[in-house]
Amino acid sequence: MKTLTLLRHAKSTWDDPVERDFDRPLNGRGRRAAARIGQWLADEGCAFDHARASPAVRVRQTIEGVEDGLRARLNPLFDARIYLASAVTLLDIVQGFANDAATALLVGHNPGLEDLLLLLTPDADPLRGEVEIKYPTATVAVLDLAVDTWRDAQAGCAHLRHFVRPRDLDASLGPDD
Repeated sequence: MKTLTLLRHAKSTWDDPVERDFDRPLNGRGRRAAARIGQWLADEGCAFDHARASPAVRVRQTIEGVEDGLRARLNPLFDARIYLASAVTLLDIVQGFANDAATALLVGHNPGLEDLLLLLTPDADPLRGEVEIKYPTATVAVLDLAVDTWRDAQAGCAHLRHFVRPRDLDASLGPDD
């Protein structure tokens, strides 16, 4: 059994005049949401043997916020392949994780993360419907993979144990009305 946690970066701003999408920073609500998700991870006793993340600015800032809430360092490996990756590319990355890691964190972007989650979970998984509606920013998904090695990860091998949106923890972190 392996545990894979997927985290979508927190809410970024479109107001900052950066030249590249890659360089967009988080907005205030995104910073608060990242810290709150980190607190939830701490409350749940989550710890990671391995962390891999997109090097985009908004992902790096999300990780900083999560670390503040978690009160622990994640020390992710930054992997440029994760930036705007497809589910197939993300699955290749997961399949390459070292087998001595039992619990891994992958931090990235949509639609790749959502598509990976939907690929890994069977249609009958009870929480899957929530994901199909939307995988909001700063949302964390914890999947239990029925595999002995990461390279065995494949379509339908996972059960979605948690799907936690920032608004589930604090209504002020939900969408604007």
